[in-house]
Amino acid sequence: MTAKKKIAGGLAATALALGVAGCSGSQAPHERPQKGVAAPEAPGSVNRPIGDGSTSYTGPQPHVSKATRLAPGEKPPQFVVFSWDGAGEDSQKLFSHFREVGRKHNARMTYFLSGVYLLPEEKRSLYNAPQHGPGRSEIGFGDPQGIKDTAEQLRGAWLEGNEIGTHFNGHFCGPDGGVGTWSVEDWKSEISQARSFVKNWRTNSGLKQVASLPFDYDKELIGARTPCLEGQKNFMLAAKDLGFRYDSSGISKQKWPKKTDGLWDIPLQLVPIPGRAFETLSMDYNFMVNQSGTTSQGDPAQHEYWGNQLRDGLLQAFGRAYQGNRAPLIIGNHFESWNGGTYMRALEQTIKTVCTQKDVRCVPFRELVDWLDAQDPKALEWLRTLDVGEAPKEGWKKFLTSGPVLPPSPPATPAGATPAAGPEGEAAEED
Repeated sequence: MTAKKKIAGGLAATALALGVAGCSGSQAPHERPQKGVAAPEAPGSVNRPIGDGSTSYTGPQPHVSKATRLAPGEKPPQFVVFSWDGAGEDSQKLFSHFREVGRKHNARMTYFLSGVYLLPEEKRSLYNAPQHGPGRSEIGFGDPQGIKDTAEQLRGAWLEGNEIGTHFNGHFCGPDGGVGTWSVEDWKSEISQARSFVKNWRTNSGLKQVASLPFDYDKELIGARTPCLEGQKNFMLAAKDLGFRYDSSGISKQKWPKKTDGLWDIPLQLVPIPGRAFETLSMDYNFMVNQSGTTSQGDPAQHEYWGNQLRDGLLQAFGRAYQGNRAPLIIGNHFESWNGGTYMRALEQTIKTVCTQKDVRCVPFRELVDWLDAQDPKALEWLRTLDVGEAPKEGWKKFLTSGPVLPPSPPATPAGATPAAGPEGEAAEED
């Protein structure tokens, strides 16, 4: 794939650089059976091509767990969502590698595809980026081999129960035409084009012998993460009109998510950086910024330490949720070999450690929002009262049966009564 990778950041929180980079993808498909989630199945007797056959309806997605409502007093499961920005398959072979990791350790994930990775360089003028014009992209476009490999990975990933979301197209950041300056109508254009590149990749690339994607993308696409986490407000307004169900472009503490403007707002989270006095976002890029700066080729002597710092920070974040408020842990990643690939090693170790534990569900965003929608709204409201790492003081059974224990209210002063005297005989000051 010819995608040029350009790191683009710009947000800041808790004295941290919180920008997010564009990315592409990795490795050839592994269709052999593995532990955990089974290898892809044949679609069966249902196979109805859509449009030019780039996509097809093949029936319900395999390996998806049906959402159920918590019983009264039942402890919530611990959800963990691993998500990949700009997912595509290139010579690094990381997309297919992490599909294999997921199958081995019972983890299904969300892959946020950049639509231009399915658009060949010679057809670049088909992309008309808002505020930029035709043929512009900060992350380049696809090439025949990259498009073929990416399509194969997307097909296999969906059949394994993973989700295909979107990271949109050209990955424009910053004040000069970046997505943070886009209007609602700009976002609707960008979303429409992202869908079009997926729905017409065979025609655009000429790769008509490659198997179609086994899903209807108009129905599959229900969520996204914006480039550099910019432009969330107008994106969400556009997304609501277009039938999206969630967004993961925000920044938050490790607390239970809520709905904003009709969409589930499921942000990246502030997590510990072991050995540092502050936290950063739960994303490989943000750890890198706090370790080697915006360069992705820092001191090789520090690579192992930096990877361990990411792994251990995520494990600390997992532990305080798992033993505390059970808030879903949201983790964002890129198919990149920054700092010698140390972050990919750290992510793989994290998946192996957390996704095999009791009551843990490593699932895509789609499955998380299905579960949230199935719950009693009052129970979710109570869950949102729990702070980071805070378990219910009187246990889960009582908390999810009777609600949170509230501090006693001060006795009301009868109308016309004189406030009680203070320690020196003076009237106590009222709030």
